[in-house]
Amino acid sequence: MNSPSSESYTTYVSPLGSRNASAEMQAIWSPQRKHSTWRRLWLALAEAQQELGLPITDEQIAELRAHLDDIDFEKAAEHEARLRHDVMAHIHTLGEVAPKARPIIHLGATSQFVNCNAEIILLRDSLRLTAGKIACIIDALGSFALRYRALPTLGFTHYQPAQPTTVGKRAALWANDLALALDEIEVRIDRLRLRGAKGATGTQASFLSLFDGDAAKVDELDRLVVAKLGFNEKGTYAVTGQTYPRLVDAQLLNAAAVVAAALHKIATDLRLLANRKEIEEPFGASQVGSSAMPYKRNPMRCERICALSRFVMSMPANALQTAATQWMERTLDDSANRRLTLPETFLALDGALDLMHNVAAGLVVHEPVIAANLLAELPFMATENLLMAAVRNGADRQHVHELIRTHSQAAGQRVKAEGLPNDLIDRLRAEPAFAGVDFDRVMEPAQYIGLAPQQTDRFIEQVVEPIRRRYADSLHGPAEPHV
Repeated sequence: MNSPSSESYTTYVSPLGSRNASAEMQAIWSPQRKHSTWRRLWLALAEAQQELGLPITDEQIAELRAHLDDIDFEKAAEHEARLRHDVMAHIHTLGEVAPKARPIIHLGATSQFVNCNAEIILLRDSLRLTAGKIACIIDALGSFALRYRALPTLGFTHYQPAQPTTVGKRAALWANDLALALDEIEVRIDRLRLRGAKGATGTQASFLSLFDGDAAKVDELDRLVVAKLGFNEKGTYAVTGQTYPRLVDAQLLNAAAVVAAALHKIATDLRLLANRKEIEEPFGASQVGSSAMPYKRNPMRCERICALSRFVMSMPANALQTAATQWMERTLDDSANRRLTLPETFLALDGALDLMHNVAAGLVVHEPVIAANLLAELPFMATENLLMAAVRNGADRQHVHELIRTHSQAAGQRVKAEGLPNDLIDRLRAEPAFAGVDFDRVMEPAQYIGLAPQQTDRFIEQVVEPIRRRYADSLHGPAEPHV
């Protein structure tokens, strides 16, 4: 947990910052990163304009370059209180420390030159950080899946006992959901573009005026600015109004929601498995599970993952509403909304990802409980194999079927009505029709897991390993969870 200042105790502080998101994600969405990016945009614009012949001096460029990060936020706040305009406030703030450059700062640009382009850069950085963290979880789940590739466990459909699988295969399903989510994030990164230098309504009219009607120079200005900001291969959106298309936000937040849905499903499965005492999230030596019930070992990390994920999953609808109500070239009712939805989506997702990495890298498996739970249900699942074995030994199929049906009903009633162990196998052993049947072999759990181990191996080879190679620089030990 970040240590709050004394002032924060009387002022609302977002729990996304104080309890959940990493320092890296918070830095991306900090005022420092936002406004230093604005200054880099102003520098790129001035450099490109100078290269294309506008009367901008090297001294003016040097002044801008010398003040990319030393932002006086108190001075900017004073200007904004007077001007009621954040971009103009920061133009004046920069102009005061770069007086020679002051006349050419923001030349020909609209506020969305800095707002939109900076937001795209911050979104790109958020997506990249998110992608690396997803890869870390996939890596951890891949190792877990390999370790438990052949450990039989009871499968579930409709949350009712079903054909067995393996602990490793189930973990592979979790990792595969995240691999699909990672694909979504990577697509969004690949398709992200800058708005570029497009002017007040996207027509580039102001820049056309600056260059005396030379359209080629206007196009080159756009290209140069984009290249200086590292988007030279991707360029800009083909056309824009005053802003980049707000549907882009909906696409990005939907990709984030896909990740959140995958996290929620994994965390929910683990919460259900914790109730069965089969698999649990890590639990600290001094951790308290409940203020009232000292014995409790609640899956609080997975619960928080679900809570944060639900928040993220609610965001695409908000972004779609914003995109749908952008009248003509733009309306300003997107601004206050997006100041919340863009950063808070990624701050919440970031917290959920760190928690999931911590959980995935520290899962506790209780093999004896897994075996006991499976064996409690396996007699019913083994009946088809027992029937076939008895028939192979010469028994009448219809007679054996009726024996199994009758004894299964009685054994099930004994379990549900009397709370006694499942005695179906003992009942069938006593029947002459099953003489010569190797009950021990039929009751071996490994007989019922199909190709789960091989499927797990193939998944790790075909999906996990390529992700590990792609994100080798991002892989690291599990993050320590916040409070």
